[in-house]
Amino acid sequence: MEIERKFLVRDSSYRQAARSSSHIQQGYLSSGRGCTVRVRLRDDEAYLTIKGPSADGGLSRYEFEKAISRDEGEHLLQLCEPGIIDKTRYLVDCGSHTFEVDEFHGDNQGLVMAEVELRAADEPYERPPFLGDEVTGDRRYYNSHLRRYPYKDWPAV
Repeated sequence: MEIERKFLVRDSSYRQAARSSSHIQQGYLSSGRGCTVRVRLRDDEAYLTIKGPSADGGLSRYEFEKAISRDEGEHLLQLCEPGIIDKTRYLVDCGSHTFEVDEFHGDNQGLVMAEVELRAADEPYERPPFLGDEVTGDRRYYNSHLRRYPYKDWPAV
């Protein structure tokens, strides 16, 4: 079970605080009814991930992930639904947690989000200074949604 909270990022201070970064491309073989089957290329690695629907407003959901060969990942990516997610992920330690900060490229350029995985929904965590508004459960910020409705097409706020 994956339990995570998601936030918008208000400034670029995460870059200096990051202990590492990686390039990610991901596509969706299926993304309907709250369930997704995702193919992800991360640097030289590849993964197949299945996520179930959330019953608690997007805070938690079942997740199964399996490493596959890079070659398999590249071939499966060709079978995905239109719209590949392209982003750089920064890992930033804060207190006893690691925040994954995703800086999007391509059609989602300008969007930067951070996620933190928790062991329990009510687990306390330290907030790094770059965190903005919480968007946990807001489907517009799901990668599977950004694939179909990219950030570049959102109305200006």
